[in-house]
Amino acid sequence: MKLIRFGEKGKEKTGVALDGKHYDTSGLGEDYNEAFFGTGGLDRLKTFVEKNKGSLPEIDKAARIGCPVARPSKIVCIGLNFADHAAETGAAHPAEPVIFMKASTAITGPNDEVMIPKGSEKSDWEVELAVVIGKEASYVEESEALNYVAGYCLHNDVSERAFQLERGGTWDKGKGCDTFAPVGPYLVTPDEIEDVNNLRMWLKLNGKTMQDGNSSNLIFKIPHLIHYLSQFMTLLPGDIISTGTPAGVGLGMKPPVFLKPGDVMELGIDGLGVSRQEVVAFSKR
Repeated sequence: MKLIRFGEKGKEKTGVALDGKHYDTSGLGEDYNEAFFGTGGLDRLKTFVEKNKGSLPEIDKAARIGCPVARPSKIVCIGLNFADHAAETGAAHPAEPVIFMKASTAITGPNDEVMIPKGSEKSDWEVELAVVIGKEASYVEESEALNYVAGYCLHNDVSERAFQLERGGTWDKGKGCDTFAPVGPYLVTPDEIEDVNNLRMWLKLNGKTMQDGNSSNLIFKIPHLIHYLSQFMTLLPGDIISTGTPAGVGLGMKPPVFLKPGDVMELGIDGLGVSRQEVVAFSKR
């Protein structure tokens, strides 16, 4: 299945994508949240859709699409997980996964605006493959890790490089700014993906291709990441793991290129859809 959430921000309803169209599944009476994923919600949704196929309301094509997961408890990100990206930023190949967090308040819809933070001069882009956890995971064996996956999403790990790298401390302050986590359009269940280790990942800035990579080049693969993270924290249903970005970020350009108001980012991953974000100047909301 391909799950979507649609409607006004903070008031999204649930839906699914079928045969190129979007259908409202709010009649199920559940949001796509921790409780949904943790109690067999995907099975209930599948049964509901099969039972009501042909009578589900079609969603207006103009409707806003939101993040397909409702307020995950955390977004755990992996840094420097592509060798070419590590090289372009001058970083050493990590011996273990580099972990940082994005704030849940950074989450926005796949086609919503991305706002440059107050005082930012080095905001940047990163197309990433995100994994959504389907059941509570603690001390998971790598051989069992994929049993804990609810699905996969497209994620733009927007980053403020000066905040991240020049202000001291952890990376988190450059990663969790408002609107810095556009996710979606879909949560795609694993049965829809033929090979998660062979997905093209791309990002364009103002129509010019900046990133063009493939998930086959992940240094630490998804089973290892779930295993590794579960040694340090309990992963809850609906949690998002963002697995890293290929080369082509603004920081790695010579000279560096950073986002400015009016820029447009378009990105996609095979099977997970595409998204588009216009960059806007800071304004207090």
